Amino acid sequence: MSSMDHNLKKYAKLAVRVGVNVQPGQTLFVNAPIEAKDLIRKIAEEAYAAGAKNVIVDWNDDIITLIKYKGAPEEAFSEYPMWRAKGLEELSDNGAAFISVLSPNPDLLKDIDPKRVATAQRTASSALSKYRANSMSYKARWSLIAVANEAWAAKVFPELPIEEAVSRLWDFIFEATRVQLDDPIAAWHEHNARLREKVDYLNGKQYRQLIYKAPGTNLTIDLPHNHAWLGGSKDAQDGVMFNPNMPTEEVFTLPHKDGVNGVVRSTKPLNYGGTVIDNFSLTFENGRVVDMQAETGRETLQHLLDTDEGSRRLGEVALVPFHSPISNANLIFYNTLFDENASNHLALGQAYPTNLQGGAGMTKEQLAEAGVNTSLVHVDFMVGSPEMDIDGVLEDGRREPIFREGNWAF
Repeated sequence: MSSMDHNLKKYAKLAVRVGVNVQPGQTLFVNAPIEAKDLIRKIAEEAYAAGAKNVIVDWNDDIITLIKYKGAPEEAFSEYPMWRAKGLEELSDNGAAFISVLSPNPDLLKDIDPKRVATAQRTASSALSKYRANSMSYKARWSLIAVANEAWAAKVFPELPIEEAVSRLWDFIFEATRVQLDDPIAAWHEHNARLREKVDYLNGKQYRQLIYKAPGTNLTIDLPHNHAWLGGSKDAQDGVMFNPNMPTEEVFTLPHKDGVNGVVRSTKPLNYGGTVIDNFSLTFENGRVVDMQAETGRETLQHLLDTDEGSRRLGEVALVPFHSPISNANLIFYNTLFDENASNHLALGQAYPTNLQGGAGMTKEQLAEAGVNTSLVHVDFMVGSPEMDIDGVLEDGRREPIFREGNWAF
């Protein structure tokens, strides 16, 4: 067995046993690009070895996607195959697990009219809202992993020959997910335990406000009463542990949808819908974006903000130390799964109801009253830097350092 084949087998086992934690009799649904076929075959083998009843694979292809954006009529982007949406709803309602394999081409849609892309994304988000609600309330177990491809590798390592670039990117994927270690599963259990220490500390504090200071950033974020920090592995509603993101270095909670004020500047490019948005800033008043600037991808950012009322508000606040494994690689991955785990980040749009104590069982009206944001989108963007300081404000008004110079202060 080659070294690559051996690592892919370990990666597949990690995704099945730790990522979604497949249980006997469970169905596994895998969404993957055709480039990932070698990994997906190993995932299927591992899933059946874990007792899966069925493994369903939904393949996708960037070239077919690009062909559609170039040639399809305008009305095609206002339609979504409801048989697919209903199928995903049915699977998630009936206890299936979901693995999504990301293998982006960061510049795939850079020459496509951003309005077309925005329409397609809004249509898909609306059609998939029930399925996404099951995922975000952890009714369904799910996990995101990544696979290298030539276009992505060339973007990350433009100075290298393409074969070497792809090999280097695979090395970083395996390193970030701990696949290169002798026992990746044990390493992930240890990593999750370390993240839980930060989660327990922050939940014990119940800060009512966070204050961010960094070059280009002066932001205050109110936190709802009874907010809950999460990080690493999660408890699904069926009581089974799973890891939604592999890799992950974050702990996160939700802001009060009406309690964000000030300005925040991005520190890494955001790959959104096949287009790169870079060097942008957002100004908030009473939770809502009232002004924005962007050097690259401004029109795409505008369409994102205009998706719905909730897309101009924050749904997530995430803390990641600057001195963390992915950040220390000193690379821009143009893939949010990796870049968000190298930097403090925020998310526009939908909040996770699980970030509020008892939130998974609340109605939409109860969540809104508690300050939980609702939107068709959930888009993370990176704001962390080695110059960032974050203070937590306690209920009695006292301020405590949480981050100093980009790293944990406790």
